[in-house]
Amino acid sequence: MPDTSMKDRVRIKSAETLYRGWSTLKKVVLDYRRNDGGWESQTREIVDHGHGAAVLPYDPDRGTVLLVRQFRYAAFDSGHPEPLLEACAGLRDGDQPEECARREAEEELGYRPTAFRLLSDPYMSPGSLTERVALFTARYTPADKVSDGGGRADETEDIEIVEMALEDAYAATQDGRIVDAKTIILIQHLMLAERD
Repeated sequence: MPDTSMKDRVRIKSAETLYRGWSTLKKVVLDYRRNDGGWESQTREIVDHGHGAAVLPYDPDRGTVLLVRQFRYAAFDSGHPEPLLEACAGLRDGDQPEECARREAEEELGYRPTAFRLLSDPYMSPGSLTERVALFTARYTPADKVSDGGGRADETEDIEIVEMALEDAYAATQDGRIVDAKTIILIQHLMLAERD
């Protein structure tokens, strides 16, 4: 098939909003032109709740990272019995990605990290979610602590702050204690960066 833009390969036949609340669920029926030139009909359900940002603060002098532990119902519903250990994150709510990461670090962790560095802005589950999460690393020291953190009660956040050695966090990605994708990416990035 000749090289054509995706715009020429996708024809939307119908789009219906099934639910609108914290997220929006749409059902889309489309025709898609395959690589072999043939057309096929597809039906997709798409969840949109906006884009997010996540940050993993790192203290290179002590070799530690700051994580959060919190209950995630979707993980619980699919069989994960424990609260998740993850990088702090939140929805951008109209903010630029770094602004969001800074806000979430202060609300959830109780720290004002510095030297934010954007790693990437990947789609987290592009088969069904529109969400992209900007992934940041940052630097922190004990002197950057400004509050107890724990999140915002009006957002039903009940967050435990966990400081652990980067090596231990990496081990947790290997033994199943950390199963959150954004957190695994950030920890692996820091491990590689520390080896350089």
